[in-house]
Amino acid sequence: MNIVRPIKTIDDLSSAGLIGDADRLALEDVAARYAIALTPSIAALIDRVDPADPIARQFVPDVSELQTTPEERDDPIGDLPHSPVEGIVHRYPDRVLLKAVHVCPVYCRFCFRREMVGPQGLGTLEPEAMKAAFDYIRTHDQIWEVILTGGDPLILSPRRLEDIMRELSAIDHVKIVRFHTRVPVVDPRKIDAALIGALKASGKTVYIALHANHPREFTAEARAACARIVDAGIVMISQSVLLKGVNDDADVLASLMKTFVENRIKPYYLHHPDLAPGTSHFRLSIEEGQAIVAALRGRISGLCQPAYILDIPGGYGKTVIAESGVRKTADGCFSVSDYRGGEHSYPPAG
Repeated sequence: MNIVRPIKTIDDLSSAGLIGDADRLALEDVAARYAIALTPSIAALIDRVDPADPIARQFVPDVSELQTTPEERDDPIGDLPHSPVEGIVHRYPDRVLLKAVHVCPVYCRFCFRREMVGPQGLGTLEPEAMKAAFDYIRTHDQIWEVILTGGDPLILSPRRLEDIMRELSAIDHVKIVRFHTRVPVVDPRKIDAALIGALKASGKTVYIALHANHPREFTAEARAACARIVDAGIVMISQSVLLKGVNDDADVLASLMKTFVENRIKPYYLHHPDLAPGTSHFRLSIEEGQAIVAALRGRISGLCQPAYILDIPGGYGKTVIAESGVRKTADGCFSVSDYRGGEHSYPPAG
C-alpha cells in the first residue's frame, strides 16, 4: 500500500490496513493517552499479513498499553529531579540534555518519555525558555557536551537547528554536540544538504546517535541518508532498546549490529527497556537480556558489540548490566568463560 502522508489517528491506521475493525474501540482509549505517528517510510515497511511483525510492534498501538504495573512510572529514568531549568537535564557533571522539542516523527510504543512527548506533551521550548537553557549551559563551564534530545531534534527545520548550533558555537567550554534521533531511518528524505549544513554550523565536533531496533529499518533510503551524514564528517553511533518480540533474539540482534557497522555507525548502547507506563509487554528479564548479549560474544566482531545498559529508575544514571565472563575463585585466581561456554582458570595452572 502506498502511504503518502503521516499516520496520526486510529482512522489513519484503519485506512492503511494496520489495525482491524475489532480493535478500533480499545485503541481509541490508547490514542487518548499516548501519541500516535508513523511516517510513510515506516508504514511501508510493515508486513500486514504477519501478526508478529517487528516493525508494527514498535509503532502500531496495542491494547496492552492500557495495562500498567506497580513498578512503572511516568518519569522512569528521573529526568525531572535533574532539570534545573526547563529543557535542561543535568544528571552527569560534564554533559547536559537539551530538550528543545518534545515532538517526534514517529512515536515508539515503548518510549520512556511517552508521558512527555506528542501533541499533549511538553511541546517545543518557547524563546524565553530556550534562552534560559542556553544561559544555564553558558554559566556552567563544566559542561563539555550538549545532547539534543526530546522529542526528536531533527524534526526541527534547518533554520531552527542552525540557530541552536550558532548559540552553542559561542560557548567555548562546549566541545561536543550530540543528537539523538530516529529521522535517518524513519524519514530519510529529511536528511538533505540544508539539514546537514545546519548540524555543522557550530564548528563543534558533532555526533549523531541513531536509534534503530531491527535490521529491516535500514532500507536503501535509510542507508543513503546515513551515508550523507557520515560523508559530511559527522560521526554516527547507535542506540537500541532490547525489546520482546522485536529483537530479543541473538541472530536478529547480531544482524542489527552488523548493519550498523556496515553503514559506518559504531554500536554504542543497547538499553534494557525502561519502566514506562503500559510497556510491560516489551520487557524481558535482565537475565534473559544478559543471555542474549552473551550470545553475541564471539559470534560477531568486536566492532559490533554494544554496551548493555540499564538506566537506574529515579535518576541515578546508567550502569552496564552485561553478565561478566570473569569470576573470582576461592584460591584467589579467576574462572574465565569463553563464548562457547567453556570455563578456564586464570592464570592457568602450571
